[in-house]
Amino acid sequence: MTSLSRELVFLILQFLDEEKFKESVHKLEQESGFFFNMKYFEEKALAGEWDEIERYLSGFTKVDDNRYSMKIFFEIRKQKYLEALDRHDRAKAVDILVKDLKVFSTFNEELYKEITQLLTLENFRENEQLSKYGDTKSARSIMLIELKKLIEANPLFREKLIFPTLKASRLRTLINQSLNWQHQLCKNPRSNPDIKTLFIDHTCSPPNGSRTPQSATVPLSAVPKPAPYMALGTHGTFPPAVAANANALAGWMANAAASSSVQSAAVAASPITVPQNQVSILKRPRTPPNVLSMGDYQNSDPDQLMKRLRPIAHPVDESVWSSDDLPKTVACTVSQGANVTSMDFHPSHHTLLLVGSGNGEIVLWEIGLRERLVSKPFKIWDAAARSIAFQATLVKDSSISINKVAWSPDGSLIGIAFTKHLIHLYSYHAPNDLRNLLEIDAHVGGVNDIAFSHPNKQICIVTCGDDKLIKVWDLNGRKLFAFEGHEAPVYSVCPHHKDNIQFIFSTALDGKIKAWLYDNMGSRVDYDAPGRWCTTMLYSADGNRLFSCGTSKDGECFLVEWNESEGSIKRTYSGFRKKSNGVLQFDITQNHFLAVGEDNQIKFWDVDNVNMITSTDADGGLPNLPRLRFNKEGTLLAVSTADNGFKILANAEGLRTLRPLDNRSFEALKAQFESTPLKASGAPLVTNTPPNILRVDRLDGSSPARPSPLLHGSEPPSKNVEKPKTVEDVPDKPKPWELAEILEPSQCRVVSTTDSGSKVTRLLYTNSATGLLALGSNGVQRLWKWTRNEQNPGGKATAHIAPEHWQPSSGLLMTNDVSDAKPEEPVPCIALSKNDSYVMSACGGKVSLFNMMTFKVMTTFMPPPPASTFLAFHPQDNNIIAVGMEDSTIHVYYVKVDEVKTKLKGHQKRITGLAFSNHLNILVSSGADAQLCIWSTDTWEKRKSISIQMTAGKSPGGDTRVQFHSDQVRLLVVHETQLALYDASKADRLRQWLPQDSLPAPISSASYSCNSQLVYASFCNGDIGVFDADSLRPRCRIAPSVYLSPAVANSSQSVYPLVVATNPQEPNQLAVGLTDGAVKVIEPSESEKNWGAPVPNDNGAAGGRTPAPTVTTSP
Repeated sequence: MTSLSRELVFLILQFLDEEKFKESVHKLEQESGFFFNMKYFEEKALAGEWDEIERYLSGFTKVDDNRYSMKIFFEIRKQKYLEALDRHDRAKAVDILVKDLKVFSTFNEELYKEITQLLTLENFRENEQLSKYGDTKSARSIMLIELKKLIEANPLFREKLIFPTLKASRLRTLINQSLNWQHQLCKNPRSNPDIKTLFIDHTCSPPNGSRTPQSATVPLSAVPKPAPYMALGTHGTFPPAVAANANALAGWMANAAASSSVQSAAVAASPITVPQNQVSILKRPRTPPNVLSMGDYQNSDPDQLMKRLRPIAHPVDESVWSSDDLPKTVACTVSQGANVTSMDFHPSHHTLLLVGSGNGEIVLWEIGLRERLVSKPFKIWDAAARSIAFQATLVKDSSISINKVAWSPDGSLIGIAFTKHLIHLYSYHAPNDLRNLLEIDAHVGGVNDIAFSHPNKQICIVTCGDDKLIKVWDLNGRKLFAFEGHEAPVYSVCPHHKDNIQFIFSTALDGKIKAWLYDNMGSRVDYDAPGRWCTTMLYSADGNRLFSCGTSKDGECFLVEWNESEGSIKRTYSGFRKKSNGVLQFDITQNHFLAVGEDNQIKFWDVDNVNMITSTDADGGLPNLPRLRFNKEGTLLAVSTADNGFKILANAEGLRTLRPLDNRSFEALKAQFESTPLKASGAPLVTNTPPNILRVDRLDGSSPARPSPLLHGSEPPSKNVEKPKTVEDVPDKPKPWELAEILEPSQCRVVSTTDSGSKVTRLLYTNSATGLLALGSNGVQRLWKWTRNEQNPGGKATAHIAPEHWQPSSGLLMTNDVSDAKPEEPVPCIALSKNDSYVMSACGGKVSLFNMMTFKVMTTFMPPPPASTFLAFHPQDNNIIAVGMEDSTIHVYYVKVDEVKTKLKGHQKRITGLAFSNHLNILVSSGADAQLCIWSTDTWEKRKSISIQMTAGKSPGGDTRVQFHSDQVRLLVVHETQLALYDASKADRLRQWLPQDSLPAPISSASYSCNSQLVYASFCNGDIGVFDADSLRPRCRIAPSVYLSPAVANSSQSVYPLVVATNPQEPNQLAVGLTDGAVKVIEPSESEKNWGAPVPNDNGAAGGRTPAPTVTTSP
């Protein structure tokens, strides 16, 4: 078919859609195969209309066209089969098995047998891989996510997923133009021609009398046209995949160009450079993120084609979510002393809550301790430097409130936006030190919002205000940009980035949404928000989905998700009462749940379901429109109360998080969190504060919090007043001047695995925390799993129950290729995919990719020489692997195309460690040359090289490992001679600890705990040390007598941990792999719950005790 004929089909599709011939539209889409209507496909998939889905797909692909197509059809038919089983319709299930799924048996007979065996189960969820299968609706939604990725990756659908950008009624326009041309060719044209048919060319009948020929323009209304209809309906106005215009911000931003009257922006001169290629921020990556397609689509092995029976994974997490994951249990109620206007949890210390009040005061709370750590009443820092307008405002009305409090992404800065002119910026030094950094007279009138952004990799502050401006400031208080274009006060800002494009969404009180790049080209968007009044916008944590929540002046509430590629509303959530008398606040957690405060309660939605799933009134006491904020993990939810306080709601995991902190003192917290030496002074932590503010007003009966004396004393709570707490008020407990010594097995909990036959060189927990994966020096990998039972219903890793050695029914072992290995001992390496489906490893030979369910080798690559020595998946694309080599190079390998895209050269000896930072867009490598190299993941160019500082007499050699803190900025560096902390953004060393005193032996391995608050280190004499992660001060020593039997401990063979691994969900659990092949899982005792107590700041001896080991702090 010619290009013009193809375009004619698109014109007909548009015409049919405008005329509401829906069935005809989709029939033509399917028969022509020119446009795949993803929205129609979604509707049919969610409705379970499987026959229609396959009929529609048949116009574009067949089962055996390619591996992508085969996977698409398999997932559809598998879902149909599981639904029949779920309905207990065995006859239908057998029919599907024989007619639909049999075709796949030729590619994977074992898989077909497993599917067939499901017929023998009363409930197919008894199968371990299907145990997380939810209800039909959620299963279809999860399946659809995967199908969309497969379709987008399938080359047969290339250029068929985007409908051309057409003006409305384009076919009518062309017909009218043709009629105009025909009319002009008439020998006797009439001024008002009567056109009655399109089947023959138009001619005007000759007149009865003589007329002068004249030209006439046929109006567009000559051809009857229906009432106005939104362009393309289901198709939408589809933008190009990559905007050709360098100034186009995104698809929907480009669409706005026609309707938007963009004003020129007044932009201050700025040193920030903006990339010239401003392509669409929503262009899709070449490989769908978080999808391990390497095995599924690129190899002939059938195990690489499908994910077997495992339910299709959410892009981030395979778990099936339910309302039980929501924090709805009231853990405690706290009095703030003033109306709570804004709250924000620390990004990495998940129990630190910053609260802003209506009286201008900010308070930092440690929720786990129910302690007010620091309070800052409002005060003008430099009155003389403030503007005359601000001073005049204060003269009229001296009251001031807080509109917004916000942490910077790394948790080092706090931004405060006030209702009059000012913003304050504090630097935070854990646990209770806030230092004045900047006071800026930012806007004329109120500062309505404040946020942090990272244009050009430098942190900036973004503000908006009543003066209709958005401004960007650097950390020196210098104004970098002032964006002008709104015609009403700007209500909120939402900085974000897609790929390498940084931008800011803004909303104003006239309901306008605009978007800005960091340049002088004005706004890229001019759209109306639902309700056309106060609206805030939020991205999901993974940055892939955009939501907004707002209210109209009439009180109508709107919570919506946006389709960024179209600039349209994707879904509108229901569940609000008809009228609200204020502005809603909302938040999102875990990329999965939305929460809104309305009608004296908190309402929750699943992001993929427009209907409210549940609500809670938090045991009462909430205002009409509560303020709310999730912590980053989504385990805690802070909610404002009507009596000048707030409540903390928690889910089961949140309650467990709070329990270990319950009985700890402030001093313990301080020593754990401090990153710079702080001396405890006699000054109160809280000054000029009403004495009742520190009181915990109410504790839920099921709360893990310790009982409050206020609720058990002789006086009622309302009359009891507790004085402000100071450092001296902390109970006089024995000061832990020395390490806690764990010397006996009875002092903690230990379980062992069976010996693997060779020393354990690498050890990993599965990401689901249900198993341990050990790689031996002989190249064999062994998997241990915890089974679900009454004692361990979740099947999670625990030291209460020993795990079981797990193998598939085939009896296969995961054995690495060692045929090409050198005679000397090879360097093993291992990496696990995020969904635990695949493990990649090597032991001197080729790199092997194993299926974790069947243990089959799915593919091998990178044969030596040189041998691979370290492996790391790219955090955003499992198809990109960084491979450290024995020859000191790093290969950036793209699995999908089986190609090494680039080789990084900077080390002198073999690579021993690799760590990605998604936040900084860097890769840090370490080598046996005691060097660190920092590489840009955007260009793969080397940014900097650092030599590890060795102690006198030590040669610069030996394995060096690296691991990023959860903030993705701080870097743990592990060498046999030291532990060190670096700031990767500046390449500066922050801390260094050298083996000494009670822990004198060389270090064999070390790792952060899952919450990055502890560091576990193993030593060559068998000791295990537990360190505070921020200060690198030891807090506990676990002796080898704790986990080694007397026979092993007293043998002539030296047995010690070669590797330490940390549980991804439980910060106090670790596992060590030993030189004798055993693996030990270790936890604190039930009574202790934590590993020792933190070391105090000063190192002087007291009471004859040994001083704590010293830590070097870099100047």
